[in-house]
Amino acid sequence: MSTLPAATDPVPSFDEDAWDDLLNYIEEHRVIPIIGPDLLRVQTESGLRPLYVWLAEKLAARLSVDPVGLPQPLTLNDVMCSYLGQHGRREEAYTRLRSIMREMHFEPPRPLRQLAQITDFDLFVTTTFDPLLENAVNLERYGGQPGAEVIAYTPNRVADLPSERANLSRTVVYHLLGRLSASPTYVLSDEDMLEFICALQSEHLTPEKLFHELEHSHLLLIGSDFSNWLARLFLRMAKRKRLSDPRDVTEVFADDHTLQDGRLVAFLQQVSVRTRVYGGAETFVAELHQRWSARQAGVPSANGGAPLRFLPPAREMPENAIFISYAREDLASVQRLKAGMDAAGMTTWFDLDRLEGGDDYDRKIRANIARCSYFVPVISATTQHRFEAYFRREWSYAVDRVRNMAGGAVFILPVCIDDTPESAALVPDHFKAVHMTRLSGGEPTPEFLRRLQDLFSGRSA
Repeated sequence: MSTLPAATDPVPSFDEDAWDDLLNYIEEHRVIPIIGPDLLRVQTESGLRPLYVWLAEKLAARLSVDPVGLPQPLTLNDVMCSYLGQHGRREEAYTRLRSIMREMHFEPPRPLRQLAQITDFDLFVTTTFDPLLENAVNLERYGGQPGAEVIAYTPNRVADLPSERANLSRTVVYHLLGRLSASPTYVLSDEDMLEFICALQSEHLTPEKLFHELEHSHLLLIGSDFSNWLARLFLRMAKRKRLSDPRDVTEVFADDHTLQDGRLVAFLQQVSVRTRVYGGAETFVAELHQRWSARQAGVPSANGGAPLRFLPPAREMPENAIFISYAREDLASVQRLKAGMDAAGMTTWFDLDRLEGGDDYDRKIRANIARCSYFVPVISATTQHRFEAYFRREWSYAVDRVRNMAGGAVFILPVCIDDTPESAALVPDHFKAVHMTRLSGGEPTPEFLRRLQDLFSGRSA
């Protein structure tokens, strides 16, 4: 007889590094929140209630289903199964549910409004059929007027994103399991869920643009009510590969039940090691909103203007790009450095995910340093305190390349982003033999940008 694996330390803790990574990814528009029903607590005639429990009770009354003997709290699936067992007409349940929702005007719950206020989210996916998420987005971003683009999937009508995510002109709310309707075109019961999941995995019924974004983005599954195997299946469906295969994106489950499911936790710990779990959906949203808001003060540019927009580097390094080498803790400064250099017309690249492990990763980085146009090591108090780190290997690869260059050739351009003394900098000797530029907080000065432009001009002359 098999025993349940221990889950005393089920998944990596959600520590400060995890929050910092998540917020950086959000600011780079690389995170997609997937919203579930646990966030939907609404004010009813009997107080604050979970929306879908309240709907189940109202639907049972409309369909003359006796809730006595049904599991509690009541679910829509329980009501639907009991109704069909009484030989009720399936289609009637959907139109009755729509009438119930039309008679009520619920205010969007606070967690949904907090998520809508995080303007770096440009695509929301919801597994619920109600309109509360789109209402929250319209309220927080469009003055209460319809502004969000709302898209709903159904197995018999595949609706995809209108364009690649980078080209979306409006915030998109995508109902992955259908949208409230008088027709049976959304998930009300477990049978509906089965049909939707089968369709979403079908080669000809998949919203391809959406699933491309899910596959290549970090995912926040907030407030989902997925059972053990449905959670595994949904994650596998979104990532489109074996969950044990290496991948450079992460997922966060933030809900009230995953940590209580020892088998699911053990599976994530042993198989899907890039997945983290945070206990409590509303608590997670509140902390995420607080942390994101605290970072929005911004850093003014050196020229007194607004901060330049940071564009995430391409997954693969373009030809003749400037390679930026940095410690993860300095990412915010590196973003400003890249934004300024991009605005000046230069092509830059750095490794955004900082995987720091594996032979394939190392070969990729070494090859990129061998073909980049210039190498910019970022020196800081952080690099001073880290005696062992992958960026030091990058520095070594850059020095190796210089050994094959003619005397006086310019390739390494050290940048210091704080007041670390140049004479005491823990860097290779070759770095000290060339001029170190000080760029406070990573903000490139006009002189630094002109120097780079002159170097590029000299190469092309």
